[in-house]
Amino acid sequence: MRFMVLVKADADSESGALPDERLLNEMGMFNAEMEKAGILLAGEGLLPSAKGARVTVTDDKRVVTDGPFAETKELIAGFWILQVESLEEAVGWVRRAPNPRPGSKAEFEVRQVAEVDDFGDAFTPEARAAEERMRARLADPR
Repeated sequence: MRFMVLVKADADSESGALPDERLLNEMGMFNAEMEKAGILLAGEGLLPSAKGARVTVTDDKRVVTDGPFAETKELIAGFWILQVESLEEAVGWVRRAPNPRPGSKAEFEVRQVAEVDDFGDAFTPEARAAEERMRARLADPR
């Protein structure tokens, strides 16, 4: 099972404040621990929403809105993708994560990544084959 761990943004991360050396070292050690355990598939911090955009889709209409975005509590400051056996295992790892907001409250959201089988019969054999080809190309982009 794959899980995405979302590191929620706050006013500091949205202001562009960068982590200090201590926090960078703690996060680096935690990432190395997950890598050594063989569960870390990806992990990155994100720049503030002021450096991003939002695309809203309504039928065939696309509207692009440049950041920053007002609702900080709904934004993401970073993520990890973990491959573990269960939600409980993913939560166990996240409980050990350094607090990205020393001295204040931080929030992580743990969500399971949908797999091909989760879509049932709506995911036809043709679509499954196309998905497998795409994943193979992504795994070896040469």
